[in-house]
Amino acid sequence: MDATLDTVGRGRPAAAPTGTPPCAEPAADGPFDGPDGLGGNEGLDRLEGSGGLGGSGGPLRPAVTELRLSAFGPHRSAVFPLGPVTLFAGPSGSGKTQALDAYRALAALASGATLREAFPAPGSRVPDRALPDGGGRRGFRLGCTVDGPSGPVRLDLAVQAEPVLRIAGERLSQDGRILLTTALRDPRRRTVEAAWFTGGTVGVTRAPMPDDRLGTGLLPLRVAGSTAGQRRVLAAAEQVVVALRAVFACDPEPGRMREPVPAGEGRLRTDCGNLADVLRRTRHECGTRHALLAGAARAGCAGPVAGLDVRAGAGRPGLVAAVLDRGPGRPETGLDRLGAGELRFLALALVLLTGPGVLEVDPAAELLSARQALTVLADGMDRGLDRRQTAELLRLALLSGARGHIGLVAAVGEDTAGTGRGVPGVSVVDLSP
Repeated sequence: MDATLDTVGRGRPAAAPTGTPPCAEPAADGPFDGPDGLGGNEGLDRLEGSGGLGGSGGPLRPAVTELRLSAFGPHRSAVFPLGPVTLFAGPSGSGKTQALDAYRALAALASGATLREAFPAPGSRVPDRALPDGGGRRGFRLGCTVDGPSGPVRLDLAVQAEPVLRIAGERLSQDGRILLTTALRDPRRRTVEAAWFTGGTVGVTRAPMPDDRLGTGLLPLRVAGSTAGQRRVLAAAEQVVVALRAVFACDPEPGRMREPVPAGEGRLRTDCGNLADVLRRTRHECGTRHALLAGAARAGCAGPVAGLDVRAGAGRPGLVAAVLDRGPGRPETGLDRLGAGELRFLALALVLLTGPGVLEVDPAAELLSARQALTVLADGMDRGLDRRQTAELLRLALLSGARGHIGLVAAVGEDTAGTGRGVPGVSVVDLSP
């Protein structure tokens, strides 16, 4: 399969944020050693001889700092550094959505999803012009780097998409040392051979793992943590899982936001259709952030805005509807009367100002929220918005990012990218050919 991935057309080079030099990419044989390029014996031998695994202290909250698309859709040998606010820009077909999809898929795998759930259409992720190898196999490769208390940790993944969807190889490493490696040994079995560093007299532990789930996410169930080496492996794996699980993909759909909705638990869905219910909750439980959102509404909605309020659905018990308070002597304006751009703006502003407590996300329950950072993925963030609205969203994203609680990774058009290039703290990844 290594030959398959390496026969893909060269594609576009790695893009870097404006003003940032490109990062170095691994050698052409990719992140996995061995004849298949997917975790051969050499990788296991290197793991056995890796010696001490000392890590350096990093940020308190784990965060993805780099996305690698070694061979994924239109991307080839692409390395994208990610900051607190990162905008992907480029013409249609340049791979903006594919980059965000890769991030979203890694997040799903870290949350326990199967490969089929993370990649419902795996064939569309196979690199352009990729040819099958002698066994008729084609696939793709992707990975990321997560920085946190344990220091930078790399996760690299090779996926066989055809003829059978399965993980062909996975590697977790830190400071050039391999902590976990998996490899497909027997295509007749639905398992991969996994080996992870143990330390002490054993050195390395080997065991089969399922070939449709992320091995890094399974390590806490397999490793006891009784040796220093095991504890280092667990710390690295948990850092990666914590960072990837705290992801919220936000794509507001105005058509779903205009109608009254049932009063529920007040956790915002990806389509933001239950925005009114979430506003009801924030109004009562978080007055400060609700006031900040009302201030943002003044910048992003037409006409005067004195506040945001929630009313019972007219003649419909159990339903709530959100309204804009226009001030003394002025009639309220229901969300059903707002434009699509205004609704998308309100939803995105709410996400950036609140955090995981009111979003449908699955963060690590065993860690305090103060030790976790949420990443918002917004494909087409500026769709239907004007420059005033996008500038305000960037301001809110930087405000939240400065506290380390929320990061933003978005795909945008050229107008928004141009605005972002002039804002300190915003990184723009230009995918133009």
